[in-house]
Amino acid sequence: MSTLSYRAAAAGGPGVRAWVIWTTGVAAYILSVTNRTSLSAVGIDAADRFSADAATLSLFAVVQLAVYGGMQLPIGVLLDRYGSRPIMTIGMILMAVGQLTMALSPSVGVAIVARMLLGAGDAAVFPAVLRLVATWFPAQRAPVMVQLTGILGQAGQLIAVVPIAALLHATTWTITFGSIAGLCVLFAVLVFALIRNHPPEVDRDISVDTDTGAIRIVTSSVDTGVGIRAAWAHPGTRLAFWSHFATPFAGTAFFLLWGVPYLTAGEGRTLPEATGIMTIYVFAGMALGPVLGDLSRRVPHLRSRALVLPSVAVQLVAWLAVILWPGPAPLWLLITLMVALAFGGPASMIAFDHARTHNPSQRLSTATGLTNAGGFLAALLAIFAIGVALDLQGAGTPETYRLEAFRIAFLAQVPLWLLGMVFIGIERRRTRVHIGMDPPRRPRR
Repeated sequence: MSTLSYRAAAAGGPGVRAWVIWTTGVAAYILSVTNRTSLSAVGIDAADRFSADAATLSLFAVVQLAVYGGMQLPIGVLLDRYGSRPIMTIGMILMAVGQLTMALSPSVGVAIVARMLLGAGDAAVFPAVLRLVATWFPAQRAPVMVQLTGILGQAGQLIAVVPIAALLHATTWTITFGSIAGLCVLFAVLVFALIRNHPPEVDRDISVDTDTGAIRIVTSSVDTGVGIRAAWAHPGTRLAFWSHFATPFAGTAFFLLWGVPYLTAGEGRTLPEATGIMTIYVFAGMALGPVLGDLSRRVPHLRSRALVLPSVAVQLVAWLAVILWPGPAPLWLLITLMVALAFGGPASMIAFDHARTHNPSQRLSTATGLTNAGGFLAALLAIFAIGVALDLQGAGTPETYRLEAFRIAFLAQVPLWLLGMVFIGIERRRTRVHIGMDPPRRPRR
């Protein structure tokens, strides 16, 4: 197809079909987030069902996140080869199989396999939706559409903490997770029936800027070998990595696994109170996303100092305040903690601004993949460290959970924050020198 034909095909902007496809993709992403966080409100029930201690329970989340992160490279390659429609469909089927396995699992080992299947299926959805944005909408709309996609996707966390917990306590474990599996099958059918890789007027996945007429082929895969080394060699990529390492892990650890057990068994809140407190985290994150995104656009050279580091500091101070409070924390302090943790998600997106700013287009997917690895690595370490810390205190099961043990366990997050902040400072300085904004340090004589 000629360049002129590509431009003509995209000139009219997104039509009704584009919005239907995007809406279907976003709905699938919401369900994907629901699957990802489906243990968030039922962690105590999971520990009882599998007679699991805290370290074992944390493995559910750790292996899920590890598979999710590890699948990013192959998912990128598959998206480039086959497009969004088949990859999203397979992702929904994998999540259905994972949840059905979870519903019927008789042991910890089988449940861990179920979470691995969930991680693999979840990994396919968000990158595929972003590819649909690139191929069905004008390129100049992509930043807004991506931000909107991410914000709406967080609604899946609300489904995980409220309806799933209510369904479990009204029915059984098998019915609850079997129902989620059935919903995933339904969405696999909807995705396959409604989504198309690209408009019928074009013969490949392309992105068109209707203002300038610029055309580019959409790629998702991460380069290997030289590309990875070249991306990591740039201090801007390392700055992005450590920014993503330091910002979202505390919220991920809290919401993905340890939040409800801490609030109920530790702080003495009822389950409805705990889920209500956790919904504040979701709504605050949705509200803060556009604000931090706009500030990142306005102060590109101050992102680390003015946005990322303060977001980390807010989380650290809020957690220390809760940990040091004598006795159970009052409601206002727990709400403050939720708002502080909510800064992590939007602040972590600034890391991708760093990756995009400091890498050429042919290396952007590689730099994005490296950046994303930072957040997953920190989340894995935090979730597992909290579980091990509980076990070491003899508080690894729902019967032995206690507030003081949780407080000490959550202190395991502090070294991760400090490590991230130190390296953000180091790589920020190196980046500014690299791009000529600051003079290099003079060697000591």
